[in-house]
Amino acid sequence: MIGVATGESIARLWSDRHCQHHDFPALVCVLGFTETACIPGISAAGQTPSDRRTTALADGEFLLRGIQPHYHYPLPPLTAGASPALISRALIEALGLPLYVFDAGLPLPRLPEMIDLGGAPARCLTTGEAMTAQTVAHLWEQGWSWGAKLSSQYPWLIIAECVVGGTTTALALCESLGIIARDCVGSSHRQSNHAQKWQLVQQGLAHIPANAAPFTCVAAIGDPMQVVVAAMALRASQTCGVLLAGGSQMMAVYAFARAIAQWRQLPWCPAQIVVGTTRWLIEDQTAQIHRLAERVQCPLIYTQLDFSTSRHPALRAYEQGFVKEGVGAGGCAIAAHLLAGWSNSDMVHIIDRLGDRWSKGR
Repeated sequence: MIGVATGESIARLWSDRHCQHHDFPALVCVLGFTETACIPGISAAGQTPSDRRTTALADGEFLLRGIQPHYHYPLPPLTAGASPALISRALIEALGLPLYVFDAGLPLPRLPEMIDLGGAPARCLTTGEAMTAQTVAHLWEQGWSWGAKLSSQYPWLIIAECVVGGTTTALALCESLGIIARDCVGSSHRQSNHAQKWQLVQQGLAHIPANAAPFTCVAAIGDPMQVVVAAMALRASQTCGVLLAGGSQMMAVYAFARAIAQWRQLPWCPAQIVVGTTRWLIEDQTAQIHRLAERVQCPLIYTQLDFSTSRHPALRAYEQGFVKEGVGAGGCAIAAHLLAGWSNSDMVHIIDRLGDRWSKGR
């Protein structure tokens, strides 16, 4: 049920090390926001710019609270499909995973259960001034501190994200670090909007001087999640395994963490870190995730989860290329394969049951 796209030797050793471990990992989800998300058509994670301002909050609320009669931030309507938070939440419930949801910089008030990191939403990457140097430094220290704390409590961590527009900031961050990522990153759209992303990224990159330090790059064109997760993963990997749960965004985080390790002469433990995603993203013919992983030089594994037999049209839409990934869906599925040995039919049954409850409450 787990495929390997790149870095097979590290990926296999990492998976074997965490297979059917008696001590379960924690799921960490870092929420952030970039005003890049408000650009018309940039993302399908919410039909309107207003919807997209609440997507991360809604996904975080659903992860934390599951099915509720009323939501402070209801899941936004999508063109097709359902939020990947349904997949993650179903597996969190079934496995009993410890969950931490962090606010790295959101545009609206967080829920009480969300851990405030004292960040701020990023400005649009086209400005070349997405975050202040002070914000980047503060978020790095927060991520480093939490990476130390969580890695002392759990044998490994699943680190997920939710940043609408985050594949565009991922493209920008990779390019700023010298990694050619044009036309490679994924998208919540059925057909990746590469031309639009590249036009925006070029505007942001024009503000960055040659050979800029990694912190300068992320401050100019990045988002708050990238800083927190890179620091958390870099610190945690010194003592435990890390699964960066996502696609393009987590590959950019991997590249950023490695660049910071080299820049600051910090320990870099590549055998401890893999990126984990979904088959839908791997098979996306309008993106080149496999090629991006090769260029980043990160091990990439993926769940073979298939919704062809799901009774919910919103889940079957994943098989038509909608949504594909997000909020740690691929990482949670990989954890379920490793920890419980569940087959595809087991997984679909578990997720469909939550889908039944969700459909009744809509």
